[in-house]
Amino acid sequence: MTYPPTPENPAQPEGQNPEQGQSVPGAQPDGQPAAPAQPAQPAQPEQPAQPNYAPPQYQQPSYQQQPQPQQPQQPQAPYAPPAASLYPNQPQPQYASAPAYAAGVTGYPGPGEPFNGASDPEDLSRPLYGATFSQSIRRFFKNYANFSGRASRSEYWWIVLFAFLVELIPMIIYITGAVMLASASASSYSYDDSYGDGYGSASMAPAGGVGLALVFIGLGLVFVLMLAMIVPSLAIAWRRFHDANFAGPFYFLSFIPYAGPLVVLVFMFLPPSPLGRRFDRV
Repeated sequence: MTYPPTPENPAQPEGQNPEQGQSVPGAQPDGQPAAPAQPAQPAQPEQPAQPNYAPPQYQQPSYQQQPQPQQPQQPQAPYAPPAASLYPNQPQPQYASAPAYAAGVTGYPGPGEPFNGASDPEDLSRPLYGATFSQSIRRFFKNYANFSGRASRSEYWWIVLFAFLVELIPMIIYITGAVMLASASASSYSYDDSYGDGYGSASMAPAGGVGLALVFIGLGLVFVLMLAMIVPSLAIAWRRFHDANFAGPFYFLSFIPYAGPLVVLVFMFLPPSPLGRRFDRV
């Protein structure tokens, strides 16, 4: 520590201890500045010890099954009776229920649903499926001019056979008479005698007369039978169209030259249809 100079204590040079009068080590003589002291080297900081980490322990998380949300129940609407008519005194229309037909009906047609055929041969309001020859003839003449209702295929084709057999008889008579008349005419030119007078022999004259008579008889019978059967034949063909669910006027297609009769023939071969019940008589 340095004291200021006083009369009793003049200034002392630097580097001398005022009490001992000795120089302080490192002090410079008077008039020279003191050498700066060397700064002390800072101590190296100690490296921190590495922490001892234990390996982490992991546990398998446990998951709980999430509950499935339940679908909300739709509330059942309470049953309410149908509302009464606004006009209670007005009569409600009554409709007959349409007959129910099974889809893809391919069964054998007959009585009952869906074809509703006749179960009794005397029932003329329904078609008789599987009719015999005699039953078809009786029904044919009883339905002489009936154009309503239906006729089965068996009824129609038995009548076609019956008409052919009936007309076959006068056709045989006609053909026989035509052959006799032709043979008598041909033999009249072979020779001439006193009784022939240019018309052949006397033995050939009666044969020509019989042949001519047979020709007229055959033609007359054919004409009478045609008039007798034209109306019932048209009626049964009309009903056969109904059984196949076609309108009866399709029969007039037969008047078309060449192709018309063939078209009608194809219609007559068509199977019955349950929808043809719309043509039945109520």
